[in-house]
Amino acid sequence: MITQPKQFSVEHSSIFQDVSVVAAYAHRSPYPPKTFDLLAGLIDRMSSPIRILDAGCGTGQMTQGLLPHADRIDAVDISAAMIAAGKQMAYGADPRIHWIVGSIDEVAFNPPYALIVAAASLHWMPWAVTLPRFAQVLSKDGYLALVEVRSAPNAWNDALTPILAQYSMNQDFQPYNMLTVAAELQQQGLFRQLGVTETASIAFRQSITDWVEAFHATNGFSRDRMDIARAAEFDKHVRQIITKHCPNGMVEQQIGARIVFGKPLAPVAV
Repeated sequence: MITQPKQFSVEHSSIFQDVSVVAAYAHRSPYPPKTFDLLAGLIDRMSSPIRILDAGCGTGQMTQGLLPHADRIDAVDISAAMIAAGKQMAYGADPRIHWIVGSIDEVAFNPPYALIVAAASLHWMPWAVTLPRFAQVLSKDGYLALVEVRSAPNAWNDALTPILAQYSMNQDFQPYNMLTVAAELQQQGLFRQLGVTETASIAFRQSITDWVEAFHATNGFSRDRMDIARAAEFDKHVRQIITKHCPNGMVEQQIGARIVFGKPLAPVAV
């Protein structure tokens, strides 16, 4: 039986459809440019035309970075607000992008895909249906790539962790990353991991105001769902913590990207 951790339930994943989350999304850390070069190396070049599926595309940051390497990108997200924001970006009207609103387990695909990318998104999708569907539409030599931004340890992490735990609306939360998600999928017969690659870290600077707002684009902190007073209290606490470490008003982090790639599988019936 396929099981999915409760922290990734629809109850928690649906926050990415909230207007406030979409508005805060631009403040999240970006993927280093090298990320897209590494992903390009995973494309099945025997597939023609080269179609890429960006599963859980959000506003299309991954889609934009992969445009030079594709003839067509199907950018799929369940959030109509995310897709609408993506269409307003400078790249939003590129004819190679096919924006698709809908659940990944229900939308119509245009296979074969030379690469399927799930950037910080696969854990939110219904695994039992999604992975077998990916297995059907991926080209013979293509890969499914799970991508995430990684931040180097910061001096404020120890002080911040209990605040996040206290105020998060996702009280089912357990620490995870794409390696642990891939391991869980592999254990359940839904994925075969074939490799891991990472970019070098780059410096990313943003104002304290933007850094605080970025939390409201993550699971558990939607302004649409938090009590107004509680959200303000949360912001006050995290601002106090970060100001001690960044008195000049700017937050500088070292960020990189990790790509876990392999083959999606349909579980064998027993």
